[in-house]
Amino acid sequence: MNDVVVVIPARYHSTRLPGKPLLDIGGLPMVVRVWQRACESQAARVVVATDDERIQTAVEKAGGEALLTRADHPSGTDRLAEVAERLGLADDAILVNVQGDEPLLPATLIDQVAARLEEDSRASIATLAESISDIDTLFNPNVVKVVRDLNGRALYFSRAPIPWDREHFATRPELLESDLWLRHVGLYAYRAGFLAEYIDWLPSPLEQLEQLEQLRALHHGHAIQVALSAEPHPAGVDTPGDLERVRLLLADHPGS
Repeated sequence: MNDVVVVIPARYHSTRLPGKPLLDIGGLPMVVRVWQRACESQAARVVVATDDERIQTAVEKAGGEALLTRADHPSGTDRLAEVAERLGLADDAILVNVQGDEPLLPATLIDQVAARLEEDSRASIATLAESISDIDTLFNPNVVKVVRDLNGRALYFSRAPIPWDREHFATRPELLESDLWLRHVGLYAYRAGFLAEYIDWLPSPLEQLEQLEQLRALHHGHAIQVALSAEPHPAGVDTPGDLERVRLLLADHPGS
């Protein structure tokens, strides 16, 4: 994938886990673990985008490439746009945004989301989704749901249980009777030209209601391709408990 660049936004400050990108996992900083995973993909380049020199130093010490970006970006997407501009990427170049707290992310998913965007020339973004099998997940507002059209493009993202089953959701059911419901997986591929446009847009009304940034792209008429994830997407590290879980998993399965 000669025109694919993986960008790993990594901010030092974190409310739950201060200095999260530099927390040790099996003798390496978390951000280095994520960088190593991304390097297993077919991307031509992997870049860590950070606002902190300590993170830049840790990545470069491990042999990686890191860019020191502005500290005032409101989102990781804005940080990606700065990277695309500074690298001088062509408008049709593809950037895959890999979160800096996902040390278990399979490289196959990076390749899948990049390939899906390459295949759909009308889409500005590609992302992934997984089937929802239990009712509690469907009704959980912290789980983002997505519905797609015939071509796999997103119709809408919501924290609500969409689509709404008129016959069976009048009272909360105990089981789901089909595989129509999809959970959005927050792994994105973007075209560089789209990112240059995106940073000039104000948040859209639906985005503000749902608190979902991807709705800004739909509001402006850009297509988002949604592929069914080729394998499970592991949870990232948000809490001390998550950190301990990942440490234990990698200690028991060093090659995982």
